[in-house]
This record gives sequence, structure tokens and C-alpha cells, in this order.
Amino acid sequence: MITDIEIARSIALENINNIAGKIGISSEDIHNYGKYIAKIPVSLINEQKIVKSNLILVTAITPTKAGIGKTTTSIGLALGLSKIGKNAIVALREPSLGPCFGMKGGAAGGGHAQVLPMEDINLHFTGDFHAITSAHNMITALLDNHLYRNRGTDRFLKEIVWKRVLDVNDRNLRYIVSGLNGAANGVPTETGFEITPASEIMAILCLSKDIDDLKRRIGNIILGYTADNSPFTVNDLGVTGAITVLLKDAINPNLVQTTEHSPAIIHGGPFANIAHGCNSIVATKMAMSHADYVITEAGFGADLGAEKFFNIKCRKAGISPKLTIIVATTQALKMHGNVPLEDIKKKNTNGLIKGFENLDKHIENIKSFGQTVVVALNKYDFDSDEEILLIKNHCMKLGVGFALNESFAKGGDGAIALAEKVMEHIDLKPSQRLSYTYDDTDSIEIKIKKVVTKIYGAASVSFSSKAKKKMEQINRMKINHYPVCIAKTQYSFSDNANMYGATKGFEFTINDIVINNGAEFIVAIAGDIMRMPGLPAEPQAKHIDIINGNIEGLS
Repeated sequence: MITDIEIARSIALENINNIAGKIGISSEDIHNYGKYIAKIPVSLINEQKIVKSNLILVTAITPTKAGIGKTTTSIGLALGLSKIGKNAIVALREPSLGPCFGMKGGAAGGGHAQVLPMEDINLHFTGDFHAITSAHNMITALLDNHLYRNRGTDRFLKEIVWKRVLDVNDRNLRYIVSGLNGAANGVPTETGFEITPASEIMAILCLSKDIDDLKRRIGNIILGYTADNSPFTVNDLGVTGAITVLLKDAINPNLVQTTEHSPAIIHGGPFANIAHGCNSIVATKMAMSHADYVITEAGFGADLGAEKFFNIKCRKAGISPKLTIIVATTQALKMHGNVPLEDIKKKNTNGLIKGFENLDKHIENIKSFGQTVVVALNKYDFDSDEEILLIKNHCMKLGVGFALNESFAKGGDGAIALAEKVMEHIDLKPSQRLSYTYDDTDSIEIKIKKVVTKIYGAASVSFSSKAKKKMEQINRMKINHYPVCIAKTQYSFSDNANMYGATKGFEFTINDIVINNGAEFIVAIAGDIMRMPGLPAEPQAKHIDIINGNIEGLS
């Protein structure tokens, strides 16, 4: 069987200047990174054109550990829309090295629905992640220097909340002690690392509207607290400008192409289980400035990525999708129907039907935002006609659209049916005004409770003493108007990764709360979720190699 990377390598890429020309951007206006990648200046966003563009969100039911194919579906839909004569751009997140070398092996789509050059996109790309990592750790180094220089003075901080980041999965770095072996080596500190997609700098980059907004938000990052419990920020450290300089290029979205040479914009990469899970606002708006139809995705299941897309990104950006696609697979449905994981590729209609409970809850949630829904079944060669018909009929009973996505095997031709179904729904019944799960004026506690009970289906929420103290602090700081970003497992509606299906009536536990004052949202940490992932028993890195100048093992 031909691999993703072999398919990608077989395609003769067009010069990125030609790709830019297809969406009306001059080669003089882009910054080239070789022949096939470019950055587009934020200044090319056109707010007047944005209001005329049709934004489409791609989300999913609760995924299996192998994923569910949202990126493939997103790219496939862009290809399918192009096939039927529509001006479409797909706008995606950048892959993280952590999952690429850990579990996934890549995150640039699959089969004949990929963004290219996939090796570069999956690896160092244009250096955005490195810039974010460097900016974050530069702040940490400058903060440590501040502490070292101010030992024994009233400028010393009594509490530090800022850690370090690295774009690898490394569980050994979650909790460490730094500054050991004498005073010359700094101040001994209990600290740790998080993965770069969890960095507040990543969230800030993805929520900033331009370089000035980026600078403002960086300055407001809370690094720790003084003796009188006042927040100590990057502005107080006096290095806001220097940190912004490190991100002057990273703020600009990246332009690449699909397997069928249509434009794709890729920028930013927060995870949806530990962050807000969407690409940057400037990337989405750039795409909407230059295309009639823009397809973007939100990470993991709709309870995570889509919820945050609506309640955080859309709220902040003033945008709203005309339609939301929920991606499903027969494998994921059977997993949620209590079929053993080793058997989910086998035909099992009873398990499939039982798994509809998970699909139904996601449909209900997306409709609660005022969204029109189309279910896209990401088709595998082992799916039976009987199973496909069961899913189609179930969607018809619920009054939502249904279409197969076969873009993995057939490229744009395999997504024409999905593209036509999307057009049908946008033309006849586009989504109405976006409804949020909570109001800006709700307290943080109420916002969390509304998400957990309405979206997840919990009966109650419990808060640790640490979380309660943080909410008191939020009240004192008068920042209750911030939206909430709940960090939880991606494998369940609950905070327990092993509770498949559509769980109801459970208690949901918030163990900690983090104030992201620069990103302007509150992170509520649920269950035992880690902001630095670990590697699996068989890391994908064991299968990645370079042979005769060709990279192998990325997918």
C-alpha cells in the first residue's frame, strides 16, 4: 500500500508565487521560504471581504487514539469545493513535533488529501514553533535573572507561575528543580516544562489581531506574584518589546498548497485538550479575505475544539461559521458502542447503533450554538454498505445532512458529494446567529459549570481548594469576563479517558485553574490531564528515518 509520504513525494509542486496568484496575492507581497512555502503579511487581511466569505468548521465525534480524520476531511472538502468550481481555502493548525514523533507521525492530512510539502510542514516548517518556544523560554531566563539579582529584596517574588516549554513529549521534564549546586547557578526553584502548544505565547499568537495586539498581550502575561499578592507581569520585567521582536515573523500566516495545488493557509498550533485547539485568528481572517469558502478545523472532538472555537475564538474574532461538519468513522462509533478496540474494524451493527449516542450528543451540542450540521463519514475500505446506510438513515431521522468523504483514496473527486451537500445546506439553511454557552458577565465558576453540564453532560462540578483560591484571585483581579478553556481528556465527554459513549450524570473535577492574562482566558484543569505529554511504548520516532535523501515514516 502506498504511504502518505510516497503520495506527497509523487506530486510535482507548483511555485508558491503561482499559488498566491490564484487567490489574488502578488508575489511582491509575500515572503518566500524557498520555492513552495511563503508567509503572508497580516496587513493583507481585508475586513470588508471577510463578511462576505463563508466559513465552515470541521469538528468530530469523540475520537479513537488513532484520530478521526478531521484534517483529511478539511483538506478534502477544500478540494471537493474546488472541483465544483468554488473558490476555497483550507486554514489549518501547524503540526507539533511532539505528536509527530510520538503517536501520530504527522498531521498534514492523509492519502490524496494532504497539504504540501508535507515533510517541511510536519517538521520545522517556517520556524513558528521554534520562535514561540524561544520567546517563552527567553521570558523564563529573564525572570530567573530577575530573581537572582533581587534575592533578599522586596523585588523578589514569593510565587512563580511561569515554567518552560519544549516541543517534544518528555514526561521526565514535567516536574523538576532548577538552580541547584550553589548560588552562582541561580535560585533553586521547583518548576517544570510544558509542551509548546500549551504555551500561553502560542495562545496569544493565535488570538492576536496584529503585532501591536501581540505586544499588548505579551506584556500582560502573569509570571508570578509579589509579597503583597500583586501580579508580576512581562511588562513589570521590562522586556515586552524584546519578546515581541522574537515573534515578528511568526505572527504572519503561512501559505502552502494541497495535493491538487489549491491554496492552504497553516498557522498556529494549540492542542484542544490542553489549550483552545484552533489555528490563528489572523490565518482564518486571511483565508476569508481571499476566498469565498474557508474550511477550518478545531482539534479533537467537538466537546473540546468546537466548544472553544465558538466560545473563545469566534467570540474574540467576531466571526461565525455558516455550517459545521461533524466527522465520524465506523471505528469510533463502534468504540463508543462498547466494541473492544481490537474489533472496531470488524462489522458490528449493534455496536455501531449503540455508538450513535456519542454522535447524537455532539450534534445536539453543535446545534446549541445555532449551527447547521452536516455529518461526514470518513470512509475506510472495510466499511460495509449496510453500516454506511445505517449512519445515513440515522442522520436523516435527526434532520442533519450526511455525506461520505472519500478524499483519502480519491482526492477532490472523493469529496464532491460532501462539497455538494455543504453547498446545499449553506444555500438553503445557513447557520443563524451564533449562540454561546455562557455570557461574558457570568462568573468563572458559572462559566465552567455551564460548559461541563451543557456540553459534557455532567451532573455536577467539584472544585479543589486550589481551584477555589484561584477563582477568588480572579474576582480580586476583576477578570471574570474572560472566557474559560477547560483542559481535559480528549477520549471522553468526562474527565475519565475510559468513559466512552455519551456519559451522563457524572461528577466533573476541576483540580486547578491557570490565569492566562495575556491570552485573556482562564484555563481550568480537569482530572489528571498533563500539559506535557509522554511518549507511547512504541514511539513513531522509531519508524522515522532518512534514506537516500528521502524522509520515511511521516504520515
